[in-house]
Amino acid sequence: GIFNRSYYEEVLVVKVHPQFLAAERIPDAKVDKDFWKARYEDINNFEKHLSRNGTKVVKFFLNISKEEQRKRFLDRIDEPDKHWKISPSDIAERGHWDEYMDAFEECIDATSTDWAPWYVIPANHKWVSRALVAKILVETINSLGLKYPEVTADKLKAIEASKKQLEKEKE
Repeated sequence: GIFNRSYYEEVLVVKVHPQFLAAERIPDAKVDKDFWKARYEDINNFEKHLSRNGTKVVKFFLNISKEEQRKRFLDRIDEPDKHWKISPSDIAERGHWDEYMDAFEECIDATSTDWAPWYVIPANHKWVSRALVAKILVETINSLGLKYPEVTADKLKAIEASKKQLEKEKE
């Protein structure tokens, strides 16, 4: 499965906009370094649980420059077919660029683990980022050692018997 942002929003958007925490009604929440440390710890524990149970977790941070983001936003605004890709809130969030960069850096540092690594991908050029992500995904999938199950001699005999039975049913 692919999760797009998912639970990481709780240590990114919420960190940049701490007023969102009030709406979560967390009992006795004291928002300090220990609060964020506990959230990172929960993420690491969850991803370790996934890993222990056979899920391969890889995470990508597609790192574009502020200037490249500006160009892409303008392109979306200038192209009517791309209007669905932009919202006024995107522009408002740009005003928090430095805060987001700090939040991403802290998050990646705290949650990149052996069992769930982060890959920071330079993404100003889409073809480069796509090639790097594809390479990492192929390597990850290959590392799983996936293969079709072997068919035993007994099963081959049973398959042949099934074939004969089905062929007898011809009308």
